[in-house]
Formats: sequence, structure tokens, C-alpha cells
Amino acid sequence: MKIKLRGHHLLCLLGFQGYGYSEDFVLNMTRINELRKSEDCIVSLTNEPDDICSSCPKLNDNMCENKKQNEIIVKMDDEILSQFNLEKEYNSLELFKEVSLKFNTLKSVENVCKNCKWENECLFYKKLE
Repeated sequence: MKIKLRGHHLLCLLGFQGYGYSEDFVLNMTRINELRKSEDCIVSLTNEPDDICSSCPKLNDNMCENKKQNEIIVKMDDEILSQFNLEKEYNSLELFKEVSLKFNTLKSVENVCKNCKWENECLFYKKLE
């Protein structure tokens, strides 16, 4: 199976524990979080709406909320994606191991995670504190 993920969602999935913007969003995020743990899951990377965004109530005209918010999200994505080859499809298990190695300090994620709405609930971020 294949999934498409935007850059910052690589970190979100590592810290996800069932919170979200709506019930549909949480169900979809839970499903994708389970899929990414499968040996046969392939991930393509993007800085555009992905398979998680597809159930987000804030997705509006293929943008996150509005133009200003979308620019912030794309910048977060690009920071994470700068560490990866966007032309490549990744085995999900290998990709998430690599993510954990590259983003393992507060400094490495401060421009992405600092002041995130989910900062206090995110297991990934709490582990770095």
C-alpha cells in the first residue's frame, strides 16, 4: 500500500495519540498511523495536502485554512523535507527510523513543533523535552 505524507506529518505521526480537529480526522489519522507501521507501506513525500489532510475540516481549496496559514505549514514541511529526497518513495519503517534519527533534539524541531497546537499532547515532542 502507498500513502502520501507532507513533511511535518512525519513528526506528528510519531507523537499521535488520538487527538485531532474532528472525529473523521482522528479516525483517518489513526488509520494512517497504523498503515505506516506495516512492512509493505510505501511513502511518498510532499509539501502539499496529503492523505492525512484529506479528512481535515480546515482544508479549504487545497490549502490549510487560508493562504497565510498554508504558507506557514508549507514552510514547516519544507524544513523537514530538506532532509529527504522527494523523488524517492520510502519504505515506511525505514523512513520513520530515519526521521527519528534526524529529528531527535528540541533544536532539530523547534521551527516545526514549537508553539504547535498539539505541543502539550504530542508524545514525540514531550520525549524531546
